[in-house]
Amino acid sequence: MSLMSSTGSPPKQQELAAIEQRINEMVQQSRILEAYMNDVVTRQVTVGKLMEEARLASSTIQNITSESEVESLMPVGVGVYVKTMVPPIKKVLLSLGAGVAIEKNREDALNYVEARIKEYEVASRQLEAQRQELAMRMEQLQLQINQMIRTAQQPS
Repeated sequence: MSLMSSTGSPPKQQELAAIEQRINEMVQQSRILEAYMNDVVTRQVTVGKLMEEARLASSTIQNITSESEVESLMPVGVGVYVKTMVPPIKKVLLSLGAGVAIEKNREDALNYVEARIKEYEVASRQLEAQRQELAMRMEQLQLQINQMIRTAQQPS
């Protein structure tokens, strides 16, 4: 009888060891998915800020007149602004990056900003889809881990 229990016990221990190893692998996968999820959420925040900045730029360009001087606030940094008079504006400068800027009329500048907004909206939708997919995968993985733990805890 003791021989039977000793031969029955090692396979159960091997099975439990295999389950424990699989659970550890799945927990590691979950951590990787969580890190990726954090990266996606950070990107979503960044794209959201860029979109808000672009919308403000669009609004500002639309409200700038080319006929009269306008009083405005100019940011000087760390939340400090100075009042300034903006002369009639016919052209604006668009930064292309790497220290390069080009002069454009208001309509062209507005079209440029609106195109960036559309790009940010597409990026935002893609990131949200990635976030949802990751959340679903993480939930499925957690359910599998919980099921394996319950299976391992059941007496045979």
